[in-house]
Amino acid sequence: MAKVSFLGLGVMGYPMAGHLAPKGHEVTVYNRTSSKAEAWAEQHGGKAAPTPREAAEGSEFVMCCVGNDNDLRSVVLGEEGALAGMASGTVFVDHTTASANVARELHAAAGARGIGFVDAPVSGGQAGAENGVLTVMCGGDEANYDRAAPVIDAYARMQRLLGGPGAGQLTKMVNQICIAGLVQGLAEGLNFAVKAGLDGAAVIDVISKGAAGSWQMENRYKTMLADEYDHGFAVEWMRKDLRICLEEAQKNKARLPVTALIDQFYGEVQDMGGNRWDTSSLMKRLTG
Repeated sequence: MAKVSFLGLGVMGYPMAGHLAPKGHEVTVYNRTSSKAEAWAEQHGGKAAPTPREAAEGSEFVMCCVGNDNDLRSVVLGEEGALAGMASGTVFVDHTTASANVARELHAAAGARGIGFVDAPVSGGQAGAENGVLTVMCGGDEANYDRAAPVIDAYARMQRLLGGPGAGQLTKMVNQICIAGLVQGLAEGLNFAVKAGLDGAAVIDVISKGAAGSWQMENRYKTMLADEYDHGFAVEWMRKDLRICLEEAQKNKARLPVTALIDQFYGEVQDMGGNRWDTSSLMKRLTG
């Protein structure tokens, strides 16, 4: 069992950190809104710290899940950042979905202090975080990953080291590219079924058992047919992720024509007021 800090208590971080204490880890948390950190500590029996540096002091592992590259830099770097409070030989694990560039940047900054760094974005959504069954895609040095893996196990169903620094983030980009296409295809299929006068639920019951089946189909078709989107992974965050994918594709010359188009579709959903709707709201732009 280890002394662990967790930085960032949003819809993912709050439940992820909550799985650590029951596994026997001694946990200190930090959140930009301190009241949320205090509420977490009261609920789970850990400690709350006022800065990332103070949260990280004395910890063997510091886990983090914040919003974007700049949020990540703000809690890692600087006089009050986590690295300033970490000792040589400790490991920082970043669960933020961010760019591969920032992963490499922070890996270098941590390494200069003798601190390990693993980029480890997750997939599985809020439900996966709450149930402790996330998929974790990791990049970094094998020795640091091997040390951190037992801690990550507290909220992971699947985890794997996929390469050096940035490989976890690149793999998460593949994940989001695939999801974008799946959700658009599902939205078009369901809309077609309804327009054709079919029972959408009955159609899904049949085709989900065949080659068309997917997690999105199983978990989102009911709410899509019911025109309900006040749940799940927000459109604004998906657009942030797709922007990262498209920027990386410009560097590595990968062609992402469908991804670019679906990013535009999500922009239309935002124009409809759907900034915080679930990503399955691509259906909404078809049905109005």
